[in-house]
Amino acid sequence: MEISAQMVKELRERTGAGMMDCKNALNEAAGDMEKAIDILRKKGLAKAAKKAGRETHEGLIISYIHHNGKLGVLLELNCETDFVARTNEFKELGNKIAMHIAAMAPRWVKREDVPADVIEKEKEIYREQLKDSGKPAQVVEKIIEGKLENFYEENCLMDQKYALDQTVGIKDMVQQAIAKIGENIQVSRFVRMQIGE
Repeated sequence: MEISAQMVKELRERTGAGMMDCKNALNEAAGDMEKAIDILRKKGLAKAAKKAGRETHEGLIISYIHHNGKLGVLLELNCETDFVARTNEFKELGNKIAMHIAAMAPRWVKREDVPADVIEKEKEIYREQLKDSGKPAQVVEKIIEGKLENFYEENCLMDQKYALDQTVGIKDMVQQAIAKIGENIQVSRFVRMQIGE
């Protein structure tokens, strides 16, 4: 199939990928726009994975104050260079994440940040709930692992689905930004304050 300049332009607008990457993805997908998007996303995530080890000493402190003035978030979002920190894409990502934190109230950035005693306490509660279920021990352990996954999704920012679009996770948003911007990006820390909490 002939790949037109219009198709390349549309794919570029939808993904933010480079011109040649878009053309190659459309060729690989035989002109199917949705398949081409999937191809670019997979390549973008692979690029993002390569950048994950790079140091992030620049960035911004992003603030979000809810319209009623009773809820606020401060977020430290890091990147590799001051140049990227000043871009609209970077600021937009930070604003989306800060608003998400305000709405979803995660307690930790990532699951590795959850203290071991909290995890043990959760497991203890789940075991107590399943004590009289009559299920074999290995089944109980599988159920506990499933419940722990739910706990991470509820309490860890990077495991949560984006509040305004449940089809995409916060981790995915960051990975897509890394692929588009071309630098490692990390959520370092945040604080969420609410009157009366």
